[in-house]
Amino acid sequence: MTNSATTGTWTERLHLLGTELPPVAVPAAAYLPAVRTGDLVYTSGQLPLVGGTCTCTGKVGGSVSVADASAAARLCALNALAAVDDLVGIDNIVRAVKVVGFVASAEGFTQQPVVINGASDFLVEVFGDAGRHARSAIGLAELPRGSAVEVEFVFEVR
Repeated sequence: MTNSATTGTWTERLHLLGTELPPVAVPAAAYLPAVRTGDLVYTSGQLPLVGGTCTCTGKVGGSVSVADASAAARLCALNALAAVDDLVGIDNIVRAVKVVGFVASAEGFTQQPVVINGASDFLVEVFGDAGRHARSAIGLAELPRGSAVEVEFVFEVR
């Protein structure tokens, strides 16, 4: 729960960063926002949703800038933390384990890792060294709801 970046809880760290967890996004189909098995929590793919509305649609490298897509990836991470908090409590997170980011990409766009840095950097802001993780960044043609970014996460919990 504590690390070199902060003392106290992850909840307190979010507060110090001026960030609050949003309500958990309502699943669009027959799945759960997050599932625990053993000491791991897997999130479903998180979109950059605010109030049920996708905030970043289109293709990165086309109608969506890398900066806007990176900010959307950060929002995906925040939404994932809300799902984990609802399931087990954010203060029970031991570390981020894996991040898989999907980027709706215009033809020829190859900066998917830069986009997903928005999520990765946010996890390090919140969790310090415990936020460092393994990662994949994948470009594809389309994402649900026309989203420019979707990110899924695996966290170790106590």
